Order: sequence, then structure tokens, then C-alpha cells
Amino acid sequence: MDPRRDLPSIEQVVAAMKDDDLPRTLLVQCARQAVDDARDQVGPRDQPIEFNDLVEVADANAQSIAAALLRPLINATGVLIHTNLGRAPLGAETFSAVRAVATGYSNLEYEVADGSRGSRHAHAGQLLARACGAEAGIVVNNNAAAVLLVLGALARGREVVVSRGELVEIGGGFRVPEIMEESGCQLVEVGTTNKTRLADYSTKISESTALVLKVHSSNYRMIGFTEATSVEELATLGPTVVVDAGSGLLDSTTPWLEHRPSWLADEPGVRQAINAGAGVVTFSGDKLLGGPQSGVIVGSTSLITQIASHPLARAMRADKITLALLQQVALTYLAGEARALPLWRMATISVEELRVRAEKIATQVDGAKVIDTEAVGGGGSLPGLTIPSIGVALEGTGKESERRAAHLRAESVVARVGDDGVICDLRTVDPSDDEHLAQTLTRASTR
Repeated sequence: MDPRRDLPSIEQVVAAMKDDDLPRTLLVQCARQAVDDARDQVGPRDQPIEFNDLVEVADANAQSIAAALLRPLINATGVLIHTNLGRAPLGAETFSAVRAVATGYSNLEYEVADGSRGSRHAHAGQLLARACGAEAGIVVNNNAAAVLLVLGALARGREVVVSRGELVEIGGGFRVPEIMEESGCQLVEVGTTNKTRLADYSTKISESTALVLKVHSSNYRMIGFTEATSVEELATLGPTVVVDAGSGLLDSTTPWLEHRPSWLADEPGVRQAINAGAGVVTFSGDKLLGGPQSGVIVGSTSLITQIASHPLARAMRADKITLALLQQVALTYLAGEARALPLWRMATISVEELRVRAEKIATQVDGAKVIDTEAVGGGGSLPGLTIPSIGVALEGTGKESERRAAHLRAESVVARVGDDGVICDLRTVDPSDDEHLAQTLTRASTR
């Protein structure tokens, strides 16, 4: 008898599947895929298909869907702004402050005083401008969009002068020359890869020049025989200076911290670029600013108004939840309390505090040891710079370590594998997750 005639119904398979908290529609699709695949793979003279085997395939299909859903993970990699893990974490306090706006109606584009239509740029963008000393600001969905919008609004059909040493490629393969091409402006390269002087810029300035663009090398560091031209010098040339500050350090003096961390090195600040004469500055909201994914554009009122009125501004605008979150982040900076943001809290916790936590975890896990580590900024920020940190390691061979790391990932812990085995860097682990981390490491140590 043809075994395909005995295949169970979709409903029978669904009834026997595990409960994966998936909608019934998805479970039915998983069951149908398992039955259809079996029908395609089995010939008329093959052995009958075991019902349990079919259910197992359907369950595997469902588990694959469940595994792809967004869910929380513990970042034990030591990379503070981990692009693959969602970049800067947002604290519960921030979400508590915006819950009412996010779950109901709000004055997103409404003037309560006179009942007229308002602007979504009047909230977070303006507050961030105040926080860095600019006249005005708007928010878009990411910094690449911010750069594209600025160039399209201020320089379409005209020349933009850029140093050859700043024609960088950012995450995801986006390159500055390609973004400039998409914006419709004409790239004018000056200087060399390692040295670009003021004279190099001035010789290329003409009536066709719309902007001078300075791009922060946020994902690489150039050392040795180098020379760059400052924003203050560029501002003397005449055309508007646009600074892509990238990593989003609001103020290089970090007044929200007791001391400026040495690992920030020469990282430039948005406020300093504005003070030096930049007409427009763009930066990411989810890097060193410590907010949600977004791009922020600040500068003079006239230029920001021109940018905000460009057709692309609507296509790139941020949603109400992002704006509400950024508003709260901006208020935190304005109150001088930015150290409470998860990013800065993690970045500035002392090595001594981390060691105490690591020793407590290590005493609960057989074979674990406390080691000195180095955390990094990540997310295209602070290239080549590290932050002293502490980790918990499980020693083992390469295969053992890879197997243990896989077990940790299966329990929502992302660690790294190094010479010391599997390493969990505590600088990026919230203290509330220490107990879960200890239990997960205990189970992984037997693998």
C-alpha cells in the first residue's frame, strides 16, 4: 500500500505538537509543511511514516520560527554597544516615563494651546538641541538617514568637499561616497588618506560648493604620520560645515560624570562641534548617547528648518515611541543625570565592583575562574580603545568552549570564546542577571 495514503491529517499533527506559545495559524503552517514534505519525499513503496517522527518535524519547524522571534538576551561579550544585540540598552526607568505616550494618544503633532496641527520635531529634537547647545534639532530613523537627508536638502546638485581620509564605510556596507551619490550632490575629494590640511580644502572651494563635510572616523583609528583639519578651521572657509559626529557623544567633557573616562581618549563631542562653528551636526541616538535607534540632526534654526521641510524628511521620520524615548533621554542629560542611563552605568562601573560580582558567580560554578578582561565600545564607536573589565571564564579546549558557548546561547546568554575558554564579561551584564548567569554557567560546565 502507498504509505502516502496513511499520512495523518493536519489537525492530528497540530493536536500532538508541543505548545510553543505560537499562534495556531503558525502551528498549522508548520504541521502542513511537515506533512507536505513527507508526501514529496516518500515513494509508493517506501516504509510507512511514523506519526511521532512527523510530529517531531512539525515541532522543529515551530521551534525554528520561535527561535527567530525577538527576545531578550544577556550580553556577556563585553561589547557595550553591540549592533547585533540591539546596541545601547534602554532602562526600565526610561520606558516607565514614556509608557503613557506609547500606549495612548499624545500631542505628537498637535498644538494643545490653540488646537492646531503641530510638529513632531518640537519635542525630542528641540530638547537634544538644547542639551548640546544648538539652536534647533530634528530626529530621523538612523544616522545614515540623517546624513543622506542633510546632503539632499542642503547640497543636491552642488559640490560637497570631503577629506579623502574621511570617505569611510560604516556598518552594513554603507559608504560615504555612495550616500553622497544617492543624495544627488557632487563629491569633491581633497587631501590624502593620512593628511588633509586647511589649504587642501580652500583650493577646492568655489561658487559651486554647498558644504564642507567632516566625517568622524568612528569605526577605525588612524595613527602615525597624520594631520587633520579642525571644525574651527573649516568654519573659516565660508561654506556651511556639516559634521557627521557618528558615535553621538553629546559633550566631550562628559559633565554628567564625576570624571571624564580615560578610555574616551580624543572622542569628539557634538557640543564642541557646534561651538567650533559647525552649521549642522548629525549623530546616532543609539550609540554613546545611550538612546533608541535613531539619527539626530542639530544646528542653526534656518538650516534645520530647510532640512525638516525636505520631502525625504517625512520618509525618514521617527515614530512616536522613538521620539518619546529620546525625549526622556534628553531630559536625563539636561538634568545632569545621564550616568543613570544603562550605557553610562555599565561603562563607568568600577573594576572592583565587577570583581566582587565575578567572585560570587565563580564560587557557584565548578571550574570557573575570575579573569581580567577588556570591554570595548562597539557599534562603530571608540575604535581601538578598551575599558578595563572583569569576567568569569570556563577553561576548556576549543571544541569544549564552542560547545559550552552554544549551550549558553540556547539559554539566552551570549558570551565570547577566547584563550581562557568561554568568557562572560560582566561589564555588559546587568547585576539582576547574575544569578541566571551563574545557573547557566553551572549547566554549561558539564557540557
